[in-house]
Amino acid sequence: MPQKNENANGNNGNDTKTYQEQKYIDNTLRLRNILKTLPPFAKDYFRAMEPVTSARTRISYAYDIRVFFHFLIENNPVYRDYTMDQFTVHDLERLEPVDIEEYQEYLKVYENDDKQLTNTEKGLARKMSALRSFYGYYFKHQMITKNPTLLVDMPKIHDKAIIRLDADEVALLLDYVDHGGDNLTGQRKVYYEKTKNRDLAILTLLLGTGIRVSECVGLDIQDVDFKNNGITVTRKGGNQMVVYFGEEVENALKMYLYTTRKTTVPLPGHENALFLSTQRKRMGVQAVENMVKKYAREVTPNKKITPHKLRSTYGTALYRETGDIYLVADVLGHKDVNTTKKHYAAIDENRRRQAAGAVKLREV
Repeated sequence: MPQKNENANGNNGNDTKTYQEQKYIDNTLRLRNILKTLPPFAKDYFRAMEPVTSARTRISYAYDIRVFFHFLIENNPVYRDYTMDQFTVHDLERLEPVDIEEYQEYLKVYENDDKQLTNTEKGLARKMSALRSFYGYYFKHQMITKNPTLLVDMPKIHDKAIIRLDADEVALLLDYVDHGGDNLTGQRKVYYEKTKNRDLAILTLLLGTGIRVSECVGLDIQDVDFKNNGITVTRKGGNQMVVYFGEEVENALKMYLYTTRKTTVPLPGHENALFLSTQRKRMGVQAVENMVKKYAREVTPNKKITPHKLRSTYGTALYRETGDIYLVADVLGHKDVNTTKKHYAAIDENRRRQAAGAVKLREV
């Protein structure tokens, strides 16, 4: 474990829960509330999932499974008069593959609480994967004798160009945060000065380490170790890992810690948080996403830049500099190196451009 930051101005607070501990409690309670809106037998599945999935994954699956049962109530004549508590596990095997295909079609555009919802290829695939996993549990445990989801093709996901910042755009983005408020006046100027060092620290950290936005907001002051220039992050699944950073990240973090963060008095329960909102609370994922989009719109208006795109930017740069796909996978916290290969070891745009002049059609 890295040494705690000796200059930290927070305290351990024995009665203060860590970000991860509080998120676990919040997600557990949230999942319990969602399960109350599902058929009673569904609890067995989610209980079995607990050791091998994160709470966030189980919550996502619970929402997806609920959509399936709502579909049956709204569209299947057999279940039109059903309530959720009337469904039993045997209803799963009463369905035919065509019912599952109709559900897949339904997912493309449907209504929920008077809102029209659509699914991208990725969203559609996730919901169908959740349903197949749900069915698979009861089939494996011989509670049902057939599994119609196995007879339905899963939706195909087409590859899309990975959006990332070019090297000059990274510099432009950080320069804009550094000097974007030079011509502001009044309250806008005050807000800019109040958040400048924090925002620059967050963007530099994301671009310089490739950590996830959830890992970023979960950082405590004590997770920063300037002796070894590393931060302790909690990865998806709960594993902790030290991610190391360079001089630019070090300077940005110190500037924030020794100015804005040092002079801000956090609200109770947020004393240890590294990044604080203007309300003196730990920043949330949505707040960081909004901040990144705000600055990126000014610098790269034609690219939809999110924190995840900054992670892609880092991964691409690291691979180009090192050529070590296993290092990239390790630093980014990918469990499967094939995921990393798919995103970062594909032929890049510069090499692809070489093809433009490689083939001569007529000798001059």
